[in-house]
Amino acid sequence: MEERLFLRAVKGGKNTKIITLNGKKMTKIPSTIGNLPGLKVLNLQKNLVSKVCSELSTLTQLTVLNLGNNLLEEVPEEVKYLTSLKNLHLFGNRINRFASGACDGLKNLILLNLNNNQLTYIPEEVSRLESLIYLSINHNQLTSIPRELCFLKNLSELQLNYNQIICIPEEIKFLKRLQKLLLARNNIEVLPGVLCRLTNLRILDIAGNVIQIFPTGFQHLKLKEFYCEGNPLFLKQPVGAVKQLDVLSLQEITSRFIMNELTERNPFLMEAIEWYPEIWDIISKGRKCAICGKSFFGMWIECVEFVSPSKNWKISKNLKLVPLRTLICSYQCFNLRGPNQFGVAQVQ
Repeated sequence: MEERLFLRAVKGGKNTKIITLNGKKMTKIPSTIGNLPGLKVLNLQKNLVSKVCSELSTLTQLTVLNLGNNLLEEVPEEVKYLTSLKNLHLFGNRINRFASGACDGLKNLILLNLNNNQLTYIPEEVSRLESLIYLSINHNQLTSIPRELCFLKNLSELQLNYNQIICIPEEIKFLKRLQKLLLARNNIEVLPGVLCRLTNLRILDIAGNVIQIFPTGFQHLKLKEFYCEGNPLFLKQPVGAVKQLDVLSLQEITSRFIMNELTERNPFLMEAIEWYPEIWDIISKGRKCAICGKSFFGMWIECVEFVSPSKNWKISKNLKLVPLRTLICSYQCFNLRGPNQFGVAQVQ
């Protein structure tokens, strides 16, 4: 049956550019596909294909391949030979893995749609999709975002809704061109502070996670749309701390002194630190107090500050105030905090 369908579809012989055979109950792709070296678009959506034929790899001029809503169980190895491919649709299959080397030759791929599959992980090889702009893996079973995905420098849109993702890697800061990030209905507890470095981000959807508080600087993102309903955000003012005395360790006192002196460009310390790079590595992890602006290392008071969302954001209806995580270096500074800032916990 597949052969007859193809013969009817191939009206231009070897010059055929487009084949569309959606919903034909096809169980395989016939080997005669290899006789169409000039094929540009192949649509075989809503069929019963469980495996692609080896001849598919000969379609080196193919730019669009749609195998959505079939019975595939892996991203097939054959696609790595489709060096001209720009759009690859594999949504609505049973895909739970990538075949070895599947990403190797897809250097021109712009769009990859893997929605509604059974993926539990994304292989490191995804970093080879260097031209990728749109990646959609909604409704899968992912538990993490691989750091390699964050090196796709051209990525503009990343959709990972309805998975089981727990955290966002720090490497997301490298997605400088990212404009749309959709992470709704996952298990994310914390947004990393580096998210605030995504200056081109315009749409962020984190609805239905377990986020309570946003990182410092979050309010400065130039978003157009922001959705966060269904998260247990801090909505009421936490109880303020009552402790008045700061007892700092010797390490903390020393670290604070060195960090603050380096801020002042103390020439003696600037010269000495060059001889001890391991110390520089430690103090480079220091933070700045939200009240006095001075540096501290490992002891602080964690606070939440409530600010109004930007008037430029299209937001969830229930979002009245944005709870921001802020860190204060001492109880002396804590007592100078503003009226919308409240203590949460002390970390040591």
